[in-house]
Amino acid sequence: MSRGLWAAPVVLCMVWALAGCGDLGSRFQAASPAAPSPVKPARMVAQTPAAEREHERILSSYGGAYDDPRLEALISKTVDRLVAASDRPDQAYKVTILNSGAVNAFALPTGQLYVTRGLIALACDTSELSSVLSHEMAHVLAKHAAIREDQARQAAVVTRVVTDMSSDPDMTALALAKNKLTMASFSRQQEFEADSIGVAISARAHFDPFGAARFLTAMERNAELKAGKAVGDPRAQDFLSSHPATPERVQSAQTRARQYSSPASAERDRETYLAAIDNIVYGEDPSEGFVRGHRFLHPKLGFTFTAPDTFTLDNTAQAVIGVRDGGTQAMRFDVVRVPSEQTLGDYLNSGWMENVDKASTEDITINGFPAASATAHSDQWEFKVYVLRFGSDVYRFIFAAKQKTTESDRNARETVNSF
Repeated sequence: MSRGLWAAPVVLCMVWALAGCGDLGSRFQAASPAAPSPVKPARMVAQTPAAEREHERILSSYGGAYDDPRLEALISKTVDRLVAASDRPDQAYKVTILNSGAVNAFALPTGQLYVTRGLIALACDTSELSSVLSHEMAHVLAKHAAIREDQARQAAVVTRVVTDMSSDPDMTALALAKNKLTMASFSRQQEFEADSIGVAISARAHFDPFGAARFLTAMERNAELKAGKAVGDPRAQDFLSSHPATPERVQSAQTRARQYSSPASAERDRETYLAAIDNIVYGEDPSEGFVRGHRFLHPKLGFTFTAPDTFTLDNTAQAVIGVRDGGTQAMRFDVVRVPSEQTLGDYLNSGWMENVDKASTEDITINGFPAASATAHSDQWEFKVYVLRFGSDVYRFIFAAKQKTTESDRNARETVNSF
């Protein structure tokens, strides 16, 4: 739970400008993001206002930058080798390690690259890390973000024309679905292209080109492990993922790598890599809060709460998210700053959440802490909202149920009372 996100809305979106890859998990931080700790090659990345805003949003979403001089030195050396072996040695890159246990990497069009410490911990040697970095460099070199933005603009025009020309809602829905599938297919093609370019760059830099296939396999196994912990969770699978099925990517990466060497003929640099990642924080950072079973604990801020045993908790960058088995109930826990002179009841009715039933607003006490509650609704969900003042902060419990029941009310009440 990032305390830098005081005005964060209930639903947060990732931003358009990312040129790279989607993540396999996320985190929920409680301290303000650390100052950026970029790994700096000799070249300077050109900054634009849009890129600077995007950079700050990424830091906020992924817990800030992760400071590890030994690891930064390894990445800087690796990037320099890859840049020299690329088709654009004049292109500048700056790598930032993100303080997140998620397995993720992505790039901005300017050459800013991001890797999470979770991804670094999953890799087994420098050649695997080089495959990730070269893949993200490939997105920049191929200008994938700009091309994808242009494709999205064209798709929007087509949809608007169909909407204007046809009064048939089914025709409009069909056009939207077709455009969505087209964009997903286009994004998957970009991933294959980035894999191919990345393998070539790694091979020319004298890293083992089979590192890409090995790391993709590790990612697949990691995803299967996570999916096994969230059976029935609709978030675990997404047909329209921007990434091709991993077995296809592994096979493609292996085929590409064979054009350069045999599996044993290039550098993996395993010992140096293991020495560099020694003592890296693994998984959730305990100082930023963590999930254990159905319980969330935050030693630094001094609180904990327990969700119902039918819920799976996920510690994300903006909030703790809980989903009931089957997806019929969900919860969100986050923090906001509310002026001390504003009552919690007034805050509930201040408009940050739509369709709040003002008549349901009630001032209450939860384990000695001042609090307030209210109900709200949307087309498909019923909400029960609690806000609680703890120290100088206000914490929000937002519970959603597709149908309000005795069980959903009990789940909300018992969770809040465990704070």
